[in-house]
Amino acid sequence: MVIGSASAVSSDERALRALYLEHGPALYSYVLRMLGGDTYRAEDILQETLLRCWNKKALTDSEDMAVRPWLFRVARNLVIDAHRTRMARPAEVSGDSWLDDMSAEVDVIERMLSAIVVRDAVRSLTPAHREALHATIFADHTTQQAAEALGVPQGTVKSRVYYALRSLKEALAEDGVR
Repeated sequence: MVIGSASAVSSDERALRALYLEHGPALYSYVLRMLGGDTYRAEDILQETLLRCWNKKALTDSEDMAVRPWLFRVARNLVIDAHRTRMARPAEVSGDSWLDDMSAEVDVIERMLSAIVVRDAVRSLTPAHREALHATIFADHTTQQAAEALGVPQGTVKSRVYYALRSLKEALAEDGVR
């Protein structure tokens, strides 16, 4: 049965419906304020409060007990218990950020490992090839500027860069890099 449904058949169900209609809105507002506007948790607390009332068979006021204060006390205790339970557990990980955080860490590690592999591959080149790469690609110079800096013809710079890149590709392939 859905709380507050018109299809309540038994006297207990009708009493629960009446209890919900009489106290539900005020109880819901009270719990919602305590939970800082979390409507889903407020609905859960309201439902659990009414369920406990129904299980206790305290659906109407009696000589011993007024139902409304009892409902509010039960709801308050449920909110406090839920808060204490959350505080006792480790912090929950947001569904959005943990994957981004993890991939960011992996990216940093990947870049670091890639840099080490490339550095080692560049070190395996001959000094002339390393100089040609540094003067052109790493310094972001044209072959003409690199030729002037190295004191060699422009064609020599072009061929050294070509063979340096080819050797670099082979060295990286040996290390398992494609």
